[in-house]
Amino acid sequence: MNGEGQHARHVAIIMDGNGRWAKRKHLPRVMGHRKGVEAVRELVRSLKDTSIECLTLYAFSSENWKRPEEEVDDLMNLMRKFIKSDLPEFIANDVKLHILGDWKGLAPDIVGMLEDALAQTASGSRTLAVALNYGSQAEIAHAAQAAAAEGEITEESIARHLYSAGLPPLDLLIRTSGEVRLSNFLLWQAAYAEMLFLDVLWPDFTPDHLKSALIEYGERERRFGGR
Repeated sequence: MNGEGQHARHVAIIMDGNGRWAKRKHLPRVMGHRKGVEAVRELVRSLKDTSIECLTLYAFSSENWKRPEEEVDDLMNLMRKFIKSDLPEFIANDVKLHILGDWKGLAPDIVGMLEDALAQTASGSRTLAVALNYGSQAEIAHAAQAAAAEGEITEESIARHLYSAGLPPLDLLIRTSGEVRLSNFLLWQAAYAEMLFLDVLWPDFTPDHLKSALIEYGERERRFGGR
């Protein structure tokens, strides 16, 4: 398929650069994370104006626990505030929440809030998938174990047990901040996804950046291994 008229149904973003944004402005790291949450909020509000059926965001990796305890606490508190403040808007805008990762390993009160959010948004027509306590290699290993327990291990049987089962195939993966790596994110799902690495820090990412990314995606030619 050539790029003309091609629309991205599923876009994933590695939201990188909060810490550097804060450092450049001589602010505490938590201020970068707070501004990053505002960028998420604006992006989710803009989804209705795009072709995107599912937006997947890398919010907290299983490796992020290695960060200083104070920073992890700040991130968890921001998550609590975001769920409380934005859940009504998700419901009003027909946004369905989906979570990738071992999220039940988070603090019990956050798990309860997430379970409530999943239940309240279950009928939404557009999906916001959030990767929490997520690592792609662990996801693939878990899916392979589950597939083996059922019988033959195949690409299809592994895919059925991934956290992303039921979501559209990944079309476009974006990473902000100028870093060019996947950081253990959606390794299986990104097998034939288009990739875009942007030299913009996440707190400065706007819906216009997303629209430009979608235009660039539409101009690319996807071959899926063929000529």
